[in-house]
Amino acid sequence: MKHSLLLAALVATLGLAACEKTTVAPPAAAPVVVVPGPAGPAGATGATGSTGSTVAVPGATGATGATGATGNDGATGTTGSTGYTGATGATGSTGPTGAEGTKGDTGKTGGDTVVIVPQK
Repeated sequence: MKHSLLLAALVATLGLAACEKTTVAPPAAAPVVVVPGPAGPAGATGATGSTGSTVAVPGATGATGATGATGNDGATGTTGSTGYTGATGATGSTGPTGAEGTKGDTGKTGGDTVVIVPQK
């Protein structure tokens, strides 16, 4: 009995899941177009604004003052004298001649001759 109830529930589930359910969507509503009416009458004219404060006008320009006198030029200072040129020094005397160096040994003649023969 336990297996038969389980089997019946499985068959019923598969049967219901296999059915295709169609959904019907309602038709879309037509868009509403708003048409403006005629223009209304013009509004009343606004009140005139208040006048601003009065600005004072400056007076006439005064006369230009007299130019001052030019000052005196200063005196030029005296030029200094040229300094004394020193005397030329005396020429020094010639130093003594150095001593003669020692004589070297005379070269030797003769000697041994070395011949190197390569191996085969």
